[in-house]
Amino acid sequence: MRFMQSGNSRGKARLPEHLMKPYTTLYEDDDIIAVNKTSGIAVTGERWDEDAPRLDLLLREISPSDVRGEIYTVHRIDKETSGLVIFAKNRETHKQLSAAFESRLVEKTYTAVVHGRPSWPDGLALCDLPLTPDGNKKHLTVIDKFRGKPSLTRFTLKLSAGNYSLVEARPETGRTHQIRVHLASLGHPVVCDHLYGKHSRSGAEKGVYLSSFKRNWRGDAFEERPLLARLGLHAARLVVQRPGGSLALEAPLSRDMAALINQMEKCGT
Repeated sequence: MRFMQSGNSRGKARLPEHLMKPYTTLYEDDDIIAVNKTSGIAVTGERWDEDAPRLDLLLREISPSDVRGEIYTVHRIDKETSGLVIFAKNRETHKQLSAAFESRLVEKTYTAVVHGRPSWPDGLALCDLPLTPDGNKKHLTVIDKFRGKPSLTRFTLKLSAGNYSLVEARPETGRTHQIRVHLASLGHPVVCDHLYGKHSRSGAEKGVYLSSFKRNWRGDAFEERPLLARLGLHAARLVVQRPGGSLALEAPLSRDMAALINQMEKCGT
């Protein structure tokens, strides 16, 4: 796969070094392209961060296939979230897929690393708190029982290690920041969430360290680097209804999140 190099031709946005491999292609046919994006890439333009690298533009610039003409955005995930995103290649497919998302005919599964050890009955939780944008400069989504739109997320606890847990999230609606807000409302915010997560006097959370959950850790506290230093949320799976049948797509975890979860599995109780 070809990626954008640091010496781009004039007119192409230059990516930060840590985003030089912004996505990998998971599936492609005449109508759609599905990719696994890295954290830090916006799916499309953002009014509050106009300079952010955009996945829709990068697809045209560095796609390994010859993506011609317009790329149609079907759905979005947060810029800080890694994982699966689908684009349509023509208007008809865009219309069909958009209708499927709006009608809740798409099964969405996310993987999240959160703070705390949920005590949910049978490891399951359902959050249906209504959500709405509050319009402030941080573009937060807030819980509003009077003006909020119906929102529903199902959660399954997978494992815990120290004071962290691995959770599977299945949102049935698609509100902005829905999973992040619902988890925070349950008392288990996603790790490294600068909007809805834990903060200290020194600022936002710096990362998740092995020493924070591995018993008898014997490393150098001054040299230790975080296993994960960005939002611990990954769009892992989509099942999309298309003419002729359903299409199931999965996006492998990024290296940093996979490393964290691997260590949690070793240390988990």
